[in-house]
Amino acid sequence: MNSGSGIQELMAAETRASQIVAEARIARGDRMKQAQADADELIAAYRREQQDAFDKKVLLEGGSGGNASAKLQAETNKEIQIMQAQFQSNAQKAVDVLLSKCCEVSLEVPTARVRSTQKLYGDN
Repeated sequence: MNSGSGIQELMAAETRASQIVAEARIARGDRMKQAQADADELIAAYRREQQDAFDKKVLLEGGSGGNASAKLQAETNKEIQIMQAQFQSNAQKAVDVLLSKCCEVSLEVPTARVRSTQKLYGDN
């Protein structure tokens, strides 16, 4: 019976080892989740800090945000007006070019086409 009890002791030891390994895996997973949560918290704090610094810098250098926005809007409107004027001045030119190209039709038949047609139909 000695050998039977030895096998049972080995099986019990293996079961305990499996339990220890499973507990260690669970604990590792918990530590990883906690580390991820801590890292996310640090990242969020850093982002807030950097955003605050950026906002302060914008206010110091550019004045109010509305002023910078108004200046940008004025520049954009000016560029839009310039582009519209260019469009108006060039629209007729573009139409003329398109019409001239549509009306240019070459009525000449290439010599290679003439030869291939003669060979095909036996005309000489």
